[in-house]
Amino acid sequence: MTAHGDRVAEVRARLDRVDDPELDEPVTELGFISAIEVDAAGAVAIGFRLPTYWCSANFAYLMADDMRREVAALPWVTAVTVTLGEHMYAEKINAGIAAGQGFAQAFGAEASGDLDGLRRTFLLKAFQRRQEALLRHMLDTGEEAAALVAMTRSDLAALRLDTRGQALRGRYLARRDVVDAGRLAFVSAEGAPLNAALLPAYLRALGRVGISAEFNGAVCRGLLAARFGETPPGGEPTLADFMRMPRQPAL
Repeated sequence: MTAHGDRVAEVRARLDRVDDPELDEPVTELGFISAIEVDAAGAVAIGFRLPTYWCSANFAYLMADDMRREVAALPWVTAVTVTLGEHMYAEKINAGIAAGQGFAQAFGAEASGDLDGLRRTFLLKAFQRRQEALLRHMLDTGEEAAALVAMTRSDLAALRLDTRGQALRGRYLARRDVVDAGRLAFVSAEGAPLNAALLPAYLRALGRVGISAEFNGAVCRGLLAARFGETPPGGEPTLADFMRMPRQPAL
């Protein structure tokens, strides 16, 4: 790979760290990145797109700002331009990001507030969704509920897991500090220890967070593909695909 190709790959790797706040999936996997350009001086230009012309402006702003921050952290980058295309607020979003403004500054009276509260809300949902996935996997592979609720972060980090478990652990630990910096590996969104006897009910409650995100993710991929005349990753969704989505277990 050429030096230029290396730098493009580095930019894409940083963009892999940016998630759609509602779906908790990387913008790269969702197909939102339309272009990455790097010039000889280290200036980076990123193009991105969304499934519809009217996608939420605050979500779009969060993603654009996260893209800028992630890529600007690369030591060789001298400038970052993020451009949203074909969106009803594209001009305002692009100007605000270019000026380093917050959402409230960029949108003025149209904004109901800045994005810190919204960002935290979705980080907590991501924490819950990732925790549920990891806990269910660990229970399915033989871990006991009592051991899980007593497990420390260091215990979890040292635990031997299969390939899927390792991936789920990495994603979960990337959001663990959203709640607190305590020593327990698994706590509620309020920072309270979990109860082994109540763990099945707790996981059912968390399942409600994931169901909506799974459905919305499939819809977003379909809308994006239809809008730009592409085939969604994995092909067109079918009724069977929707039927296979995770469901809330019966109470």
